[in-house]
Amino acid sequence: MRKTIAVLALSLLATHVMAAVSPEEAAKLGTTLTPVGAEKAGNSDGSIPAWTGGIPKNAGAVDSKGFLADPFASEKPLFVITAATVDKYKDKLSDGQVAMFKRYPETYKIPVYPTHRTVNLPPDIYESIKRSALNVKPINDGNGLEGFTGNRYYAFPIPKNGVEVLWNHITRYHGGNLRRIITQATPQTNGSYTPIRFEEEVAVPQLIPDMDPAKAANVLTFFKQSVTAPARLAGNVLLVHETLDQVKEPRLAWIYNAGQRRVRRAPQVAYDGPGTASDGLRTSDNFDMFSGAPDRYDWKLVGKKEMYIPYNSYKLDQPTLKYDDIIKAGHINQDLTRYELHRVWEVVGTVKPSERHIYAKRHMYIDEDSWQVALVDHYDGRGQLWRVAEGHAQFYYDHQTPAYTVETLYDIIAGRYIALGMKNEEKSSFVFGFAAKAADYTPAALRAEGVR
Repeated sequence: MRKTIAVLALSLLATHVMAAVSPEEAAKLGTTLTPVGAEKAGNSDGSIPAWTGGIPKNAGAVDSKGFLADPFASEKPLFVITAATVDKYKDKLSDGQVAMFKRYPETYKIPVYPTHRTVNLPPDIYESIKRSALNVKPINDGNGLEGFTGNRYYAFPIPKNGVEVLWNHITRYHGGNLRRIITQATPQTNGSYTPIRFEEEVAVPQLIPDMDPAKAANVLTFFKQSVTAPARLAGNVLLVHETLDQVKEPRLAWIYNAGQRRVRRAPQVAYDGPGTASDGLRTSDNFDMFSGAPDRYDWKLVGKKEMYIPYNSYKLDQPTLKYDDIIKAGHINQDLTRYELHRVWEVVGTVKPSERHIYAKRHMYIDEDSWQVALVDHYDGRGQLWRVAEGHAQFYYDHQTPAYTVETLYDIIAGRYIALGMKNEEKSSFVFGFAAKAADYTPAALRAEGVR
């Protein structure tokens, strides 16, 4: 009898731990918390203001190509952190940022501007977040989601552990169906580079009218990437079905190789498989700062802290800039960057003893207002700091969507880096809300996409 009671007690405890948040907790969304789960109040000295609804959709002009005017163009930095002053500010910097000052003491700098909490999302996304809070539960040791139905956004707006924080980044709002033309650079140590041009689409199953719900039940997004330059790579196309529970059903990926003129499965497009045309400078799961399955790591939630992170990076996205203005030896042109003081969630991922990955540890800092990963320090198997990632974010106020302007990943050992997402010289900015068809995201469609 005593054994039965103990088993029942453990069962009830497990049910409580795995349950979604209570209605009382969910009621904090939009009251003491913002609708996405951030602290609504500012900090004690006012350097982080209270969230008052973000900036309006008409916060600035939008040009004919869709590029946004900088609503803070008249502001000057409060101060600029340099190698000479970094020790004064290191409590609000990651170890990787501090290491960048040591690696590039003459050129790396962090200009710190006034903080603006610009993020706000459409009302229907806020409703989805409330539904997630009440219904979504982790399964498969936190590597899958149960009860994540309808519009699937922000699985755990009131997270209880590290993997739930990471899931919010993975399931964040991208503006619906998104199409973009972007450029990637992998400069040599002297700054020389060959631009790699991608045409990409991200489509959400719930926003594809002819999508079979059964086929998309475990799909979070469909992703398609075509390489259009340089000529030696043009015509290669990647298709990914990003699954929700990648333990139950691993990410599905196919590549059309223009040289071979055939479509083949691409299981290497996951975890630490090499990123597309990255010259070995990023992994597949470095894309979007972190993407894919979280199952190879134990994710520890350290807590929240205030940090200087890239934010409101409108200057870096101006169409008057050339890529040569941005790409410099060692790191991007830090005069074009903007950092602000924000609260972040601090999460440390450590590879499980039973798994393998080239990054033995990932130290992540995730913005509370957008749930986007802002900074990541990557460590190798010897415990040595290896790569430092910064997500230069901007808020697309006309579409109420947070996104990255440029993602950078610095190899501080090799002295090289990769910059992904630039579109300054392209014919348009992001295109939100395009009409997607189910047939466009099948392996059979890849051959038609590949043009050389």
